[in-house]
Amino acid sequence: METEPETPDLTWSAQLTIAHSSRATQLPGDKILLPPSALEQLLAAAPVITTDSNQTHITSFDPYNPYTFAAERQARAQFQDRHQQLPHPLTFRLVNPGNGRVVYAGIREFSAEEGQILLSGFLREALGLEAGSTQSSRKASPDGDTDMVHGAEQLGVDGADPIQITVHAKQLPKGSFVKLRPLEAGYDPEDWKSLLEEHLRANFTTLTNGEVLVVYGGRASKGRREEFRFLVDGFKPEGDGICVVDTDLEVDIEALNEEQARETLKKIMAKRQKAPGTAGGSSAGGKIDVFKAQEGQVLDGEYVDYELSSWDRTQGLEISLSGVDEEDEIDLFVSPHSSRQRVRPREDEHVFADVSSKYPKRIRLQPTNVELEDAEAIYISVRAYPADDPSTTPRQFQLKASIYDPQAGSESEDTSGTESRPDEVQCKNCLQWVPKSSLFLHENFCLRNNTICPQGCGQVFQKRSETFKNHWHCPHDTFTGNTHLSQSKHNALYHTPQACPSCDMGFPSIPTLASHRVTECPGKLILCRFCHLQVPQEGDPTGPPSPELLLSGLTPHELADGGRTTECHLCAKIVRFRDMETHLRHHDLERLSRPAPRICRNANCGRTQDGANRLGDTRAGTRKGQGPGNEIGLCSVCFGPLYVSLHDPEGKALRRRIERRYLSQLLTGCGKSWCRNEFCRTGRKNSSGVDKAVPTKDAIPMVKPFLEGMDGRGYATPLHFCTDEASQRRRGLAEILSAERGVEGKGGYGMEWCVAALEAEGGDLDKARGWLKGWAPQRTEKSLSI
Repeated sequence: METEPETPDLTWSAQLTIAHSSRATQLPGDKILLPPSALEQLLAAAPVITTDSNQTHITSFDPYNPYTFAAERQARAQFQDRHQQLPHPLTFRLVNPGNGRVVYAGIREFSAEEGQILLSGFLREALGLEAGSTQSSRKASPDGDTDMVHGAEQLGVDGADPIQITVHAKQLPKGSFVKLRPLEAGYDPEDWKSLLEEHLRANFTTLTNGEVLVVYGGRASKGRREEFRFLVDGFKPEGDGICVVDTDLEVDIEALNEEQARETLKKIMAKRQKAPGTAGGSSAGGKIDVFKAQEGQVLDGEYVDYELSSWDRTQGLEISLSGVDEEDEIDLFVSPHSSRQRVRPREDEHVFADVSSKYPKRIRLQPTNVELEDAEAIYISVRAYPADDPSTTPRQFQLKASIYDPQAGSESEDTSGTESRPDEVQCKNCLQWVPKSSLFLHENFCLRNNTICPQGCGQVFQKRSETFKNHWHCPHDTFTGNTHLSQSKHNALYHTPQACPSCDMGFPSIPTLASHRVTECPGKLILCRFCHLQVPQEGDPTGPPSPELLLSGLTPHELADGGRTTECHLCAKIVRFRDMETHLRHHDLERLSRPAPRICRNANCGRTQDGANRLGDTRAGTRKGQGPGNEIGLCSVCFGPLYVSLHDPEGKALRRRIERRYLSQLLTGCGKSWCRNEFCRTGRKNSSGVDKAVPTKDAIPMVKPFLEGMDGRGYATPLHFCTDEASQRRRGLAEILSAERGVEGKGGYGMEWCVAALEAEGGDLDKARGWLKGWAPQRTEKSLSI
């Protein structure tokens, strides 16, 4: 096999001054900005690529076809044999002459000021330009070797002279392996693949050996995002740097030393030992079923997580929490698990919640709830609100999920009120209905011992009870409670300002913060429909909503990620990811409106009259001037032996030639070992093993019906000519393929489409099925032949 010639390296270098601009803070990862003159110099220095002048530019080129020959000559005229081409992606080697640090970078734009270069914060730290930089990088020695340098001196800080760095164009090999070493012990994220793949693809073009890679996690606490720091320590192929664009990169995460490995394992085990499920701790949680109640317990300040993965999605759902001591504060949180909601419900991040002080607590979900759209499961969390003096005794509860009928629920609520009988009257103190005969005794007792809330909430208390002493009303809203814990909880939830840990926005209460974190927060985790990774949705919650986001239904991350392009598996066109669904719908419309193929009238031929190609064109041959060119319904190959340059407007001479060919087949045969033509002596011999010629007196009546069908009124009768082995085999496969049913035993494809599919895919049965799925309409039940 001949190997392709290697592309010569791009040779270019420049000495540029580092610019201090606010734009530099917006550069991610290893990205740089170069001046426009650098692009002109790179284009001038780009290597010259020589193309083969004998290369065919038209896929269906036939040198003996005047139509395709002219098209090929025109295509070759548009391409030069020699042209300049920049490598992709462009990568650069940056050298700080002041301290010898070296790092590789990728280009973002050519929009910097002339003579200047803008560096991202990562590159500035890697080159030792940031105060307190501790990155270890490679120092270039005069003889070209590199040595490790730690804690290099700082240059150009606090108004010093401008710093200049050397920029070299350097093509790096595609990386296949990288080893990362954690700089801290205890790293234990749920999915390394999602974090690393999303971070590298969004921010990096290259990786430099010896640099420190900072990967941000999806969690945040105290206003700071979770981050993981790694030392890049080794590549395949070996070298100082690799390119991480358009390559499958295997990542190995290995501890720096044995001590760090033991410390990481110790922290992970300690975290797991704190997990719920012990006898004196919180319950383990897990999956729950509809109608089956779960008994559980939870410690102060902890969560018990449950998952409901199966329920009747056409009916309402009620999740109830009961069996709780009235003095305990146990809250119920619910969030659907879908591509738009990925985290367990928590106090400051949930979709539904009941944080009142009344039991039983109920959360009712209707099948029309937009939050339940595309939900894979429902996450349920039970939490005990921590008291000022947390108890080590777990709080008991009962959790139940059941089907909820709104009409039945409203009827039971209407009939659940207190009803009076004709012989009863209502006590003015406790509002209870009592018999008329005992009203006097009841009022005497009730007035001495009971009292109704003076603030009008309607609750009745014993005068000397602790519940009455602790009863409270919030001056800012309508909430009430009977314990000091419920009052402090209410103030903490509804009257304490909060800040979002992901975007630092302020909110007046925890419920408003929770609503923000599950809707518009940039840090909200989603499952991207394009990169299939769990990533933050991004965006700006303070600005007006983008019309493009509203119309497309995408998140800001998906809108940006969907801008990447890919090749359509049907037509090979380059389409953006976010436009692929619409593009495929166009293919569906084309499939329904595409003209059906016209198969060859020869019953043994597996070709169509007009030709079919892999892009679904059922008139491919006709468009290239390779159509049948006859009026009797045969393809060009089958009609070839019958063609003569004779003026025959009535077709009499053509019918005589067809009759002679039939008689020749029946009397002498074609002599081909693969022939299975029933109107051929050789075909009958191959099928039955008996070599017997048909007498001439019997052959002419056999041929006559086929000649009568050639009167130009539709050619209803088939013809039976011997054909080549490949075409005969495709015809048999087409009959098998046409007999197959479609999905769930319905539909299937017509014989003409099966013949076209096998013709387009060269007789490959599996590929023909894919062709049919992409380009052919299925039969309806009415058209199925049973």
